[in-house]
Amino acid sequence: MLDIKQVRQDSKAIAEALNKKYFTFDAVQFEALDASRKQADINSQNLLAERKKASKQIGELIKTGLSIDEAKAQVNETLAKIESELEALKQQAKDANEALDQLLMAVPNLPANDVPEGKDESCNIEVLRWGSPRDFDFEVKDHVDVGENLGGLDFDTAAKITGSRFSVMRGGLARMHRALIQLMLDTHTRAHGYKEVYVPYLVNAESLRGTGQLPKFEADLFKLQGDSEYYLIPTAEVPVTNMFRDAIVEASELDKGLRFTCHTPCFRSEAGSYGRDTRGMIRQHQFEKVELVQFVRPDQSDEALETLTGHAEAILQLLELPYRKVILCGGDLGFSARKTYDLEVWLPGQSAYREISSCSNFGDFQARRMLARWRNPETGKPELLHTLNGSGLAVGRTLVAILENYQQADGSLLVPQALRGYMGGLESLQAGDC
Repeated sequence: MLDIKQVRQDSKAIAEALNKKYFTFDAVQFEALDASRKQADINSQNLLAERKKASKQIGELIKTGLSIDEAKAQVNETLAKIESELEALKQQAKDANEALDQLLMAVPNLPANDVPEGKDESCNIEVLRWGSPRDFDFEVKDHVDVGENLGGLDFDTAAKITGSRFSVMRGGLARMHRALIQLMLDTHTRAHGYKEVYVPYLVNAESLRGTGQLPKFEADLFKLQGDSEYYLIPTAEVPVTNMFRDAIVEASELDKGLRFTCHTPCFRSEAGSYGRDTRGMIRQHQFEKVELVQFVRPDQSDEALETLTGHAEAILQLLELPYRKVILCGGDLGFSARKTYDLEVWLPGQSAYREISSCSNFGDFQARRMLARWRNPETGKPELLHTLNGSGLAVGRTLVAILENYQQADGSLLVPQALRGYMGGLESLQAGDC
């Protein structure tokens, strides 16, 4: 959530900044609601002064010749009228504050100054390219054909069990999927300084509001039926980041490094994506991710984004998968993000780079929604943390990239060198291995 003080200071400047995200901020509505709230507060203060004055009038009325009972009755009548007006003003202020909260809850984060202009992904800017796409001397298959020919990837059975956009993996391919998770967790905990955490796969609405999925993106979520309001997590970002909701972190703890990695399944309805990537594992309702989350001092978040993105890149480099790094333009930037790098892996079956990780700096946007704070030792006062997260990596899409980049002419699949230790020394998968 944006800082309401900043919005009050110059709502038109906020609206102009949000134009970079192609979001129209209604500054007139904000100013009207804020003025209504402010006027209700002023009127309440005036009435409180009148109430204080009225309560002292009994003696003065008696001096005018009224009896004690008559004076009390007159003052009580005045006080009752004031109390009634105060209740109405309290409700007016409450309604205005709730409307302001609802308005600001639906407003995205401000983009960083160095975020490029642009309406959609075609305007994202490539900042790095690593590795060279392999030259094949045979007809390249996509991951669906490679996986099905190995006998390790089955979409028909998944559709029978559940429906479309689910998959079943068998044998060596299921083992490789598990090995990828272990490689990622081991690398991030041993080499990059993250602490592994295990979290619930169900979260409450408050957690989703904290990270920005609610209220705007409820259609993208799976909500459970029952007495409790639970949602399946769309990403481990939600439960991991909310570990520090309503918390104050001491500077000594923060400076040791609050870095967390977490493997979870993720569940997304993919609302509005009908017709996109319906073939294969690129866009599914259930998939696995290894997430990276950091909490840092405000003056360290820009540097932390570069570091975190590098940690995700390290996995692609270990697997020797060609990729490129792009900075998202304003129109393609996520709701909560201040700045985002996407890592896009080369998929020869599509002759294209496709997203495999998004790494974002949220500034204090999520922290303000969650009241996640740290105690500044210079002032002794709590201040908002900065939060960051990224995929390190999306496991299914990493498997897709391996299927397409490591396929062989005879239909077998080479096992990347970095995974062989996790797969009992296997150098390749044949159809019989699945």
